[in-house]
Amino acid sequence: MSKHIANLILQGEHQQLDFKHSISDSKKIARSLAAFANTDGGTLLIGVKDNGNVSGVNSDEEYYMLEGAARHYCKPEVKFIVTRWEINRKVVLEVVVKPDPKHLYRAPDKNGNWKPFFRVKDENIVATPLQVKVWKALRYKKAIRVRLTGKDELLMKYLQEHKQITVEQYSRIGFLPYARAEETLVNLVVMGIAELKMADEGEVFVLNPNSIQ
Repeated sequence: MSKHIANLILQGEHQQLDFKHSISDSKKIARSLAAFANTDGGTLLIGVKDNGNVSGVNSDEEYYMLEGAARHYCKPEVKFIVTRWEINRKVVLEVVVKPDPKHLYRAPDKNGNWKPFFRVKDENIVATPLQVKVWKALRYKKAIRVRLTGKDELLMKYLQEHKQITVEQYSRIGFLPYARAEETLVNLVVMGIAELKMADEGEVFVLNPNSIQ
């Protein structure tokens, strides 16, 4: 087996790696392509089962469906690079998608509605309104003047002590309207001070480790 493919399989599925036994649904594969492009990029291994066993595929047929997924079921079209590997006489396609912060990619959800998707751990999820707001703020960010108020200092202290905070929590402890609390937290992401993450509690903001001195 190729050492490169073997090393990928050993990693198991994660935020930037997905295994597909085959492509039976172009719309479903489109969600993976869109999610990778909207998040951190990633690699699809087509012809590999979830448990890491190599099953192999018909490369021509799979490539045709992959191309159709990117062209017809991703808005805008997702660009990818594909490499064909032969492993023990079985074909595996390595599909690499680069992150693209310039576009917000959409694909049909299970009901056929066009939605933006993001990659969270090893799943493709429909982007929430808050995730879209953060994405747009980062995409179209403008210079933000930093002027810490008492409530901002309270927020930073809370984040340092509790490691995470939701919009609802900040709205409550800061006695702020929900929209104002949301705007402040989104601005912290734009400034590189915080990050939006998915947790058991839902969407939470955490301090960006790169901003902590």
